[in-house]
Amino acid sequence: MRWIIFVVIYVILDIYAYQAFKTVTRHSWIYFIYLALSLGVLGYLLYQFNVPEKQGLTGARSYAIGFFLAFFVPKLILFVLLFGEDLVRLVVSGFQKLAHSNADYSLPSRRKFVSQIAMGIAAIPFASLLYGMYQGRYNYKVLKYVLNFDDLPEAFDGYRITQISDIHSGSFDNPEKIRYGIDLINEQKSDAVMFTGDLVNNTASEMDPWKEVFSTISAPDGVFSVLGNHDYGDYVNWESATAKKANLEALKGVHREMGWNLLLDEHKKITRGSDAIAIVGVENWGAGFKQVGDLNKAARELSEEEFKILLSHDPSHWQEKVKKDQKKFHLTLSGHTHGMQFGIEIPGWFKWSPAQYRYEHWAGIYNEAGRFLNVNRGFGFLAYPGRVGIWPEVSVIELRKGPKPA
Repeated sequence: MRWIIFVVIYVILDIYAYQAFKTVTRHSWIYFIYLALSLGVLGYLLYQFNVPEKQGLTGARSYAIGFFLAFFVPKLILFVLLFGEDLVRLVVSGFQKLAHSNADYSLPSRRKFVSQIAMGIAAIPFASLLYGMYQGRYNYKVLKYVLNFDDLPEAFDGYRITQISDIHSGSFDNPEKIRYGIDLINEQKSDAVMFTGDLVNNTASEMDPWKEVFSTISAPDGVFSVLGNHDYGDYVNWESATAKKANLEALKGVHREMGWNLLLDEHKKITRGSDAIAIVGVENWGAGFKQVGDLNKAARELSEEEFKILLSHDPSHWQEKVKKDQKKFHLTLSGHTHGMQFGIEIPGWFKWSPAQYRYEHWAGIYNEAGRFLNVNRGFGFLAYPGRVGIWPEVSVIELRKGPKPA
């Protein structure tokens, strides 16, 4: 039933889009190409979502989503603009009938320039979504932040952390681009690298082609990591609970093979002489997602005064639990949202994404009462095989001792 409703909505939008094409051109071959592409995209999506696929929203299915969005979003824009014009046309014709009751009733024809403007506006997301699939998904950006803390241990003044998140290795298809991204990580020469979950989309085997290259990520104090909601294999059907458990254990083993310190509701300390900071890592805890992380267990034996960096995949954990915790977690590193892989960002001036309607904290640095959160936009991608405006991110955070600048 839901597919029938979906197709009906798509057809309604298509009717308006087709009207726009008919208004701006009289070439029948353009109509044919448009209809063939539109129906082809819809058919491909329906086919991909009605055949079994263990890997979920990856591979051919993700490309079906991508091409569908590239056609659907422009049609939605055309519908809004042209439906608005229809309302105006109805109002105008209604006034004409009231003013001239004996005159022939006629609905004004659709104006060509309105269709041209609508199609011009719709072309922007169409081109952007295709570009996001072709180039945007590997358009890595290094974002740098300096955070000040009054109680940062003296020896860690200037300590640098590189954060990555949401690798989603099952979506990768370009080894050269992935090596470039990893080179960017290592070029930051940070003291530690921290990964905040979703190594894979569903299964540990997704990392088989990528373990060697990700093993090259290094830092003097090591690589620390946690699990994300996708790492537990909850989004595919398993033959048995035993198989699902074995997959999770295999994934934990991948972290070890790459030399990463996987923190499972536990912490480790980094020392500089008599000073130390604690790296705390919890399993996934998210509002509306898997909630297995145990913050109390992870920070057991740590005092409120000790400087703590928390790795927690889902930023809703910070909102719901972490920022109110009496133990005071100075800096929390999260990911999960991907910034919805779509949005507009003008640094220091404007930031928008559909992600903000789901998450209060969805990208970048947040600060409440001296407790900081960084939400990394993600290294990889999922479902839509691209990124538009919200680019894949390598975060570099420098810790400084002193009050927050005014």
